[in-house]
Amino acid sequence: MSVPFTTDRFLASLLAGMSPTMPSGMRERVSNRFQQHFPVLYQDLQHLYAKKFADEHAFALWLMDLLCMAGNSIAQRPALLLELDQQRSEDREWFTKENMLGYCCYVDRFAGDLKGVQQRIPHLQELGVTYLHLLPFLKARAGENDGGFAVADFDAIEPRFGTMQDLEQTCDALRKAGISLCSDFILNHVADDHPWAIAAKNGDARYRDYFYHYPDRSEPDAFEKHLGQVFPQVAPGNFSYVLDIQAWVWTTFYPYQWDLNYRNPAVFADMTAALLRLANRGVEAFRLDSTAFLWKRAGTKCMNQPEAHQILQALRSLVDIAAPGVLLKAEAIVETSDLPAYLGSNDETRIIKECHLAYHSSLMAASWVALAEQDTSLIRHVVAATPALPEQSSWLTYVRCHDDIGWNVLRPEACLEAEDVQQRLARVSRFYSGEDSYARGQSFQATDPGAVHGTVGMASALTGFTSAQTAEEKYLARQRLLLLYGLSFCFGGMPLIYMGDELAQENDAAYQHITAQAVDSRWLHRPAWDENLYQQRHDSLSHTAAVFDALCHMLHVRRQLLQLAAATPRQLLTPASPAVLAFMRGSTKQPLLYLANFSENNVSIDINALLAGYDIPAQAWLNQLDRLDAGTCVTLTAYAQLWLTQKNNPGAKA
Repeated sequence: MSVPFTTDRFLASLLAGMSPTMPSGMRERVSNRFQQHFPVLYQDLQHLYAKKFADEHAFALWLMDLLCMAGNSIAQRPALLLELDQQRSEDREWFTKENMLGYCCYVDRFAGDLKGVQQRIPHLQELGVTYLHLLPFLKARAGENDGGFAVADFDAIEPRFGTMQDLEQTCDALRKAGISLCSDFILNHVADDHPWAIAAKNGDARYRDYFYHYPDRSEPDAFEKHLGQVFPQVAPGNFSYVLDIQAWVWTTFYPYQWDLNYRNPAVFADMTAALLRLANRGVEAFRLDSTAFLWKRAGTKCMNQPEAHQILQALRSLVDIAAPGVLLKAEAIVETSDLPAYLGSNDETRIIKECHLAYHSSLMAASWVALAEQDTSLIRHVVAATPALPEQSSWLTYVRCHDDIGWNVLRPEACLEAEDVQQRLARVSRFYSGEDSYARGQSFQATDPGAVHGTVGMASALTGFTSAQTAEEKYLARQRLLLLYGLSFCFGGMPLIYMGDELAQENDAAYQHITAQAVDSRWLHRPAWDENLYQQRHDSLSHTAAVFDALCHMLHVRRQLLQLAAATPRQLLTPASPAVLAFMRGSTKQPLLYLANFSENNVSIDINALLAGYDIPAQAWLNQLDRLDAGTCVTLTAYAQLWLTQKNNPGAKA
């Protein structure tokens, strides 16, 4: 590492930001963290920004200011959070363990406001939740705001949700219940009424350069030749003309969301400072929204660029220095081959740490394809393409979220088979929109009849609850829903429950009559909390109770199985039936077999044949879900799953 100043000078800048009265032990811990993470931080920031300054000296001064800001953040960090930092520094794998469970919801749809969220903590505890992702709750743009993803102020709460004091109290109450709060942190853009955008509109050249702006269409048109469109129906194109500045502004998502220009070092510094301020309020995890879009390069799709990863790596390094108890989660809905980079890697020269968590979006989409096709070939390709996790990282595995199910992330795996990819994925999309199927979802962004549209709808509607007329049909719908969640619990990562799925809550078509929501069909699967369903969760006669009790039981079993920690190995197995997905978790000395039937027909499996070639003693097997002997030849009924351990060597906790 070649720097114009010694490393000690940079460390001095970090420590100068801290109070001189802080205990010497704290300063020593911070110094140790700096020594560990500064080399990567310097390397990334030098590559990104050194050429933006007159010389290396000027770059070094900017970096010293950045470190001083981080030191000041440490000085302002509450004592309880400093203690949490230390605990998690000593147990870097804390979030990868088999007891971890996420829950995702909107503040208002779940509980009205932040104080209401505190009242719902007993429900989260009943499920065993350890990580609560509240969708955007920061002050949003006035008017249309993409469900809160158009942020107008990183230092204020949306007034109808409460205040910053309410946020701090909510974080504290959740932490006492063993639950970490995750906040969305929208890295790619801000609202057009954010102070930076307002300053740009008012002629401030400094803030105008926080955004990409072009005087005419020549450069935007050149970029557009290679760019996709996120919302082609309601927000076509990637640039919007802003009369106030008489320029075309880059707006990947909606015209009122201005993409930030991360080529400007001031943007990185200000966004990092905003994140650390929220961390000091008590937020313990951040879902970094739209990470794939952070860097723009002519002649490319402007996604997954190397510099986007360097931005995230630099952010991770600063968080590891200033608030190591905090998790970063990448929202990168990209093809399987592009996903692992968002977690980092262990290569031959160095360990690269990026985000702690990343959504495994292709696994989620492929599980729905397997249900529709009653064939696991595509999901097997996805599993085979999923590498082992880097150290201190985890997948986030999920069945549904607030966004649509995007089928196009599966194109590379779908290309491995003979059938036309477009026709295959389009058929799946039509299946879940209800064409000759049990599903009752809708297509998303359906402007072109020949395109492969995403799918919207609650998990219960997509698995058949809405269309079910008989007891048998309701049973099969439940089996499908539990099958998808069972896969997310066993695959390897932190599983996530989307609000309402635990109660088999169905679609909410009322959005069509709300002006601000009617143009966005994703509101179909963003229902308000159903108190009646919640009261039925233990009513043995309701399908809500059947789903709730089964999920809680699976989660209880999961917490007892050491093989289901994120970092334990996974081996994909090859059953005779294409309807079955099979893999092994853990070592051959204490294996756990996951067997899942994605079809409506019974399937028999010879376990000894399935494990041929593995050095696993022939022993009796036990199904952990019902604690019954499974023998060595098992039958999977329609949409059934088995979690098998060896009867005399289960690997379960005492």
